[in-house]
Amino acid sequence: MDLETNVRAVRQRIEAACARAGRDPNEITLVAVTKGQPPESVCAAAALGLTLFGENKVQEAKAKIPLCPGRARWHMVGHLQTNKCRDAVGLFEMIQSVDSLRLAEELNRRAEQAAKTMPILLEVNAVGEASKFGCRPDQLLADLDRINALPRLEIQGLMTVPPWAIDPEKVRPVFRQMRELKARCEQLLGAPLPHLSMGMTGDFEVAIEEGATLVRIGTALFGARPRAGA
Repeated sequence: MDLETNVRAVRQRIEAACARAGRDPNEITLVAVTKGQPPESVCAAAALGLTLFGENKVQEAKAKIPLCPGRARWHMVGHLQTNKCRDAVGLFEMIQSVDSLRLAEELNRRAEQAAKTMPILLEVNAVGEASKFGCRPDQLLADLDRINALPRLEIQGLMTVPPWAIDPEKVRPVFRQMRELKARCEQLLGAPLPHLSMGMTGDFEVAIEEGATLVRIGTALFGARPRAGA
């Protein structure tokens, strides 16, 4: 696995997708997802100019982050349990996976204790997959005002994990729906939401064409994660 080659290839794919969509590549932030990767991989990625990293589990992040370069910035991109909110508030500069009013309320409480304002994204389960976390679009719209009223949280946009598909074109309607939902939220809040986090290794180009500002890439950078017991 040649990380330098992979980083260059991903950046070129981002630029090509932006060219097709008439977007500025500077509008896209690459989140290097380091689930299952050792601190050495983060150090190597940081040396190549990557600055923003995503972790899926609080416990893994808690062990890994102290061993990584201090200039690295961290987002929580996996499912967050309420009993891990205190640690998450301390470890991450953004929580991308706020999937319920209850979780938002607990994050707000922990951020208050830490005297910190926590940027968040609201995770949407756009098509109601039973195996995925995230709130349904109608529930999001119903809870939006109450989440927005929480004084220690700052809603910066939406996030989704679309259904898996061999052909990324099959998930384009989901990404388009997310862009439209973000516009609806902006209308209700009367303020812009800068971020739309969507797109991973298999579909990030289509996500960029449909408005993503954050793409969460693991496999295309670091290769396939080793299977448990392998």
